[in-house]
Amino acid sequence: MESGKSNRPVAVKILNEKRPATILDAPSGDGWLLRDLDYQPEVTGLDLFEEKPDGYKDFQKADLDYGLPEDLGKFDAFVTCEGIEHVGNPLLLVEHASRHLNDGGLIVITTPNIWFPAARMQFFLRGFFPSFPCLVGKIKRGTHMHIMPWSFPQLYLYLKLAGFSDVQLHDVDEKKPKHFFERILGIPQRAYCRKKIRKAKNAEEKQFWTHTGSDQSTYGRRLVVSAVYQPKTKNAT
Repeated sequence: MESGKSNRPVAVKILNEKRPATILDAPSGDGWLLRDLDYQPEVTGLDLFEEKPDGYKDFQKADLDYGLPEDLGKFDAFVTCEGIEHVGNPLLLVEHASRHLNDGGLIVITTPNIWFPAARMQFFLRGFFPSFPCLVGKIKRGTHMHIMPWSFPQLYLYLKLAGFSDVQLHDVDEKKPKHFFERILGIPQRAYCRKKIRKAKNAEEKQFWTHTGSDQSTYGRRLVVSAVYQPKTKNAT
């Protein structure tokens, strides 16, 4: 199963459990998200290449490199499946997402993972991660280029910078590790994370290192991450 399609059931499960009434889907592709949900929210789509999917309430053509259009309004959830690896300004995108979420709104991101041992070996030998090849001779704005590789800690950092909390890494149904040698190569990282868990100063640190040292982070080929936008309010004086 292709990486993007294998991530879909996990993203759908998160949304089916939370049941946000309004969703911003970017990039929306062919509209698979609404078709796969077991309830009927109002979905607005953004995509540079596709047209308005059937059943979507609204739709705009948009280049996510420039963030999100200002006139979208507010939503209960923002979903970006297999999109953030194509974006040159990912912090701008997630910051704009927070502006378009209601208090307590949900963000769901799926993207390839570059932390599994075989990916690190390929980077060591070639200088390029799997799914992120050298693009010389193919560099053209507005094309499906994989230009931003991601790991869970990097996604966590960007989400926290954009004001999100309760960052969760979700399990994907895939073989972890895919090859026996990867289990051996992953031992030092997992030992390091266990040490960090023991020394964690608070629950947030413990949760971060638990996710970072998990099978999905260490061995998985895919990332599905969710977080909650809860803006800080000033204390009353």
